[in-house]
Amino acid sequence: LCVPSEAALPSSPVDVSVAADRLEVRSGGSCEAAALPAEVSLAPRICLLLSIDSIFTLRDSLKPQKNYIFYCQSCGDIIVKDRKFLRVLPLPSEKWSALVEEWCCHPDPFARSTLHPQHDDCFLGDTFFLLNSGSESHMPESPIVICKRCKTMLGETVSTDTIKYYVTEVVVQLSEGSFSPTPRSQFVQSMVAQVLVELSSAKSTFRFTVKGENGKIYILIWLLNSDTLLVESLGSSSSYSVFTLFGDTFMPSSGPVGTWNAVKVLYQPCIKSRNKDIADTWENDIGVHSLKLPSETCMELLLILGLSTASLPPSLRYMNPFQV
Repeated sequence: LCVPSEAALPSSPVDVSVAADRLEVRSGGSCEAAALPAEVSLAPRICLLLSIDSIFTLRDSLKPQKNYIFYCQSCGDIIVKDRKFLRVLPLPSEKWSALVEEWCCHPDPFARSTLHPQHDDCFLGDTFFLLNSGSESHMPESPIVICKRCKTMLGETVSTDTIKYYVTEVVVQLSEGSFSPTPRSQFVQSMVAQVLVELSSAKSTFRFTVKGENGKIYILIWLLNSDTLLVESLGSSSSYSVFTLFGDTFMPSSGPVGTWNAVKVLYQPCIKSRNKDIADTWENDIGVHSLKLPSETCMELLLILGLSTASLPPSLRYMNPFQV
């Protein structure tokens, strides 16, 4: 459970009381309380971060034999219209070729092979969708795929007939549905949290480097926990600003107490050559998984992490050299 940062609290002395089933904050003559659900217990020094309620898993977001529309997440413009996939297949991890020597007793038979989707295929990577562009009117002239309306980077051209769309930049919905906008920061952290949870479960991987499309490392992330429940008191309009951890980023659920599933992480920023030694060590560690996103999205994610850290009391913002 996270209490607000000191900057968000009243200027008068604040007394925080913790009980097994509730949390109370007293300031001056006022007292605000948050009753906890029966299944929630309090524990000290919990590191909260990214909500994962609003987005279902990537593996479940696309099914064969159904028509889909791809929208630009930022502006809602239609990127891919009415595509039906006969095959929706996961791609192997980026380091799969390093294991070929363990599988084969002769030279790598896949050395000159590439995995490109056919016309009715959709391949799923860790952070992207790989589509065949054969049905599109033309391929982008630039290797970078840009939304025509808002000029946001959506992906990259992989070959003359293959486009990569990043999951943080597009919204995929069934054709009979309509586009429902989601706040940008909520969408980014939901998708990233979902990727962390899926990879940690499937590959027992808990350390990640977040890279831009230029290959530069922006963030180191260490996943601690994926079963955290964030509880927030709604209260009155005046107390809501005191208790709100994420501001307008999240819309609370109905009822007197808002709850969200979240993941707990430690992180290190790597911009401007910060933490270069740790980044170099992680880069060469086979136990660390690399996640590639557009560079601007990497900066957005770093900002989201920083705001989350700032919302914690000063004593809970660091764990060893990592930020919480």
